Amino acid sequence: MKKDKPFQSLNIAVLTVSDTRDETNNTAGDLLEGALKESGHQLSEKMIVKDNIYHIRSIVSVWIASTDVQVVLVSGGTGFNAKNSTIEALTPLFDKTVDGFGELFRQLSFDDIGTSTLQSRAVAGLANGTVIFSMPGSTGACQLAWEKIIQSQLDARHGPCNFVPHLK
Repeated sequence: MKKDKPFQSLNIAVLTVSDTRDETNNTAGDLLEGALKESGHQLSEKMIVKDNIYHIRSIVSVWIASTDVQVVLVSGGTGFNAKNSTIEALTPLFDKTVDGFGELFRQLSFDDIGTSTLQSRAVAGLANGTVIFSMPGSTGACQLAWEKIIQSQLDARHGPCNFVPHLK
């Protein structure tokens, strides 16, 4: 931790990509909302969208263009099912990719799910001063990503580096 840096609360949007989730059973989205608030950040918006490349891209594009949203957390739609289109929706929006996020996520999830981690297409990128993290839709995967990777990278006190200086 960089003791000389103050904590900076960020505005974070949460998007759940699912054809089966709604407000009553969105456990992954609820976990991310609770975790970001507990960490001192602000929930700017939370939505559930069907797994459709154009609907996903439309919502995230609005958040990227917004002056308020600094971080987007996306859960779901990252697998190899024919319907899964989150990665295809997001990657054209990235100005820069954060290759290490997917690599580290898969490394960490290996302890839990073994070689099945190969089928995780978790990705992250920067677009217009907004960092976007996309992870599998299971609650456990979201908790792992938040606790082991994302939380510290959204804390200005984390060193030697974090994403806060790169955000609008």
